[in-house]
Amino acid sequence: MTTDKAPMKSEVARSSGQYSTFYVADLFFGVDVLRVQEVLRFQQMTRVPQAPDVIEGLINLRGQIVMAIDMRRRLRLPPRPENQTPMNIVVRTEDGAVSLLVDEIGDVLDVDTATYERPPENLNPEARELIHGIYRLKDRLLLVLDAERTVDVAVGGVS
Repeated sequence: MTTDKAPMKSEVARSSGQYSTFYVADLFFGVDVLRVQEVLRFQQMTRVPQAPDVIEGLINLRGQIVMAIDMRRRLRLPPRPENQTPMNIVVRTEDGAVSLLVDEIGDVLDVDTATYERPPENLNPEARELIHGIYRLKDRLLLVLDAERTVDVAVGGVS
C-alpha cells in the first residue's frame, strides 16, 4: 500500500495547486508557489561579460549571489519600455535561486485542476519547452511556466 501512495506524494510535491502569478508584456504566467523564494522590487545588477543575452546580470540578495534572467528576452518578446522598471520573482531551482525579471507581479491563485490543459501540439516547440501547462480561468489563460526549463538554457550558457 505504501507504493501506491508514493506516486501521489511526489505528484503533490511537484505542484501545490497554487501559483504565484506575474505578467510579461500582456501574457499572464504562473510558477508553482512552492518554488518561489521571494518577490522583490528591482535590484541593482552587475553585468556579466560574455553571458547569454537573456541574463540581465547578477544581484546580491542578502549575501547570496543570484542570476537574473530577463523574461522578455527569454520569451523573445519586445523590450520593456524604458520608463517601466522590472520586478524580481526569485525562484528556487535544482541549481539554486534565480531571479526572473518580470513586468508586474500578480497574486497567488488557487487553480481548479479540471481547467488544466497541456500546451497545444502545434505550439512552437521552444514555447512548449517553457510552458508546462495552461489553466483556463474565468477571464484569461494562466500559462504555467516550467521554472527548471526556463533557467536551464541560461545556466547552461554560462557554465
